[in-house]
Amino acid sequence: MTDTLLPDQPAPGAAPTDRAGGGVAVGLVLGGALSVHVGSAVAALLFPRAGVAGAVTLRLVISAVLLLVVCRPRVRGHDRAAWVAVGAFGLALAGMNSVFYQAIERIPLGPAVTLEVLGPLTLSVLTARRAASWCWAGLALAGVALLGQGGFDRLNPTGAALALAAGALWAAYIVLSARVGGRFPGADGLALALTLAAVLTLPAGILDGGRVLLEPGVLALGAALAVLASGLPYTLELLALRRMPTATFAVLMSLGPAIAALAGWLVLGQALTVLECLAIVLVIVASIGAVRVSAAAAARPARR
Repeated sequence: MTDTLLPDQPAPGAAPTDRAGGGVAVGLVLGGALSVHVGSAVAALLFPRAGVAGAVTLRLVISAVLLLVVCRPRVRGHDRAAWVAVGAFGLALAGMNSVFYQAIERIPLGPAVTLEVLGPLTLSVLTARRAASWCWAGLALAGVALLGQGGFDRLNPTGAALALAAGALWAAYIVLSARVGGRFPGADGLALALTLAAVLTLPAGILDGGRVLLEPGVLALGAALAVLASGLPYTLELLALRRMPTATFAVLMSLGPAIAALAGWLVLGQALTVLECLAIVLVIVASIGAVRVSAAAAARPARR
């Protein structure tokens, strides 16, 4: 039976987090979150030209090539468990990107990320196993119900379901990213996982986008998307997970819905109703509260 890294544990081999290192890690996570959500907004601009699957393929292929060139990952000297972790990470990356982009084609970016963040929230609640965590989960569900008051018909039920599925894959991403970061030096594991994800999504991308994917304008947008939404944020997050417990990482990632709503408004002109904004705030508060409970439980010494 393989070890499972819980979201309240530091990445294997991570150095103890001091105050200065913690500040750097926080900056890495917030910078990555801002980059990925602006990138998602850019992706939505690319959908009409390259298709959703085409945009996913451009993002993953270009970011994988860039990371392979920069990192030049060593493929020898890794055990079977390390390769299994990379394989699982690659599958999670391919699925998370594909499903989430299908979601934001149908619903605004802010609500989509609000539903997606329920994945990491659920992970924190289940691993904490405390009554307080379930209270926070209830608050998150209240936020989702309030989001529905704004009209799930407006949001599109299929898009909402896809966003929830992306959240489940995001939870897997958090666990697997920490595991891969502990088994591979630098961003080597990320480069290898992104390469696998790119290969997996390439056939659908070619069918969806065809020759359009090779047009200079589309390639330029794809390159910007790859840097903003894949290469830069995934690298920053992987480095951050080496410096902080994954529970703290999850707290910061809980701010994603607000950042996504801002990016959707600035780049795509997606205005939200007052009820939708309140729903986003409730889910953010619930997510932060649940993760803090999980972290506090992990910090308490076990009873003998």
